[in-house]
Parts: sequence; C-alpha cells; structure tokens
Amino acid sequence: MKLTEDIIHFFQTQGFVIISTIDKNGYPHNSCKGIVRITNDGKVYLLDLYLAKTHENIVNNPQVSISAVNEHKFSGFSLKGKAKVMPPEALNLDIIKAWEDRITSRLTQRLLKNMLEQKGHPRHPEAMLPKPQYLIAIDVEEVVNLTPQHLKQ
Repeated sequence: MKLTEDIIHFFQTQGFVIISTIDKNGYPHNSCKGIVRITNDGKVYLLDLYLAKTHENIVNNPQVSISAVNEHKFSGFSLKGKAKVMPPEALNLDIIKAWEDRITSRLTQRLLKNMLEQKGHPRHPEAMLPKPQYLIAIDVEEVVNLTPQHLKQ
C-alpha cells in the first residue's frame, strides 16, 4: 500500500509509536517502539529493545497496528498490517545509525526542555536504553485517519 508524504512525515516526527499485537489468549498487547524507517511503498521498520511479549506475539500472529497521535494538533493515524521478525543480521549499520540518531535527537530535545524549565523525567531514560535486539518489518495494508471527521481538511 502506498503511503502519502503527509503520513510518512507525521510518523517520522513522532517520538514513539504504539504497536498493538495480539497475545496467545486473544487479548491486545500494546508497546512503545521507535520507528527507524518508513517508506512510501508501505513498509515500516521498528526496533525492539526487548525480546519479550511483542516478539512472541508477532511470531504467533503477525496482525499488528501502529498508532500515533499529535495531541496538540488533535490528529493521528493507525497503520494496520502484517509484521515479521527480521533476523539479527538485519540490524545493519544503517539501521543502527538511524536508531542512534533518533536517540540523540530525543536526548537533545529533553535537555532543551529541561533548560527551559519544562521538567520531565528527572533522569534521561533514552541514555539508559539497551541495544536493539531485533527488527520488526511491517507491510501496511490499511491506513486509519484518527483525526475527528469535523477537523479534517
């Protein structure tokens, strides 16, 4: 599925997204992840730092959705599709560099906000994150615009 430049830009500017998977009992499981890359042909790549429930759920059921909202603009999107766990060798230097750049940007933004007295977390959690364990590749099949109908342009 093709993604518009607006949708790609929206997701690229988010600090994180929520990926929803289904557990073995049929219940939703939500987890915060960072997008490393999103392409106009409907491919989304996420890094997972923990080899836990999200990994297990994707192996058992590839149906996922990725959601993000911009509370200030009252807009958002959900991307639905099928995910697959990529082998460790898929974590090539380009992917690792993109992740490191993203973390650096988040740290910089947190420091700037702290300097402006917009205190958040007392420490800098991004600096304490572990290295990525694996890559999640998602083929988007449907885009849901979460913006209320009366606010759409």
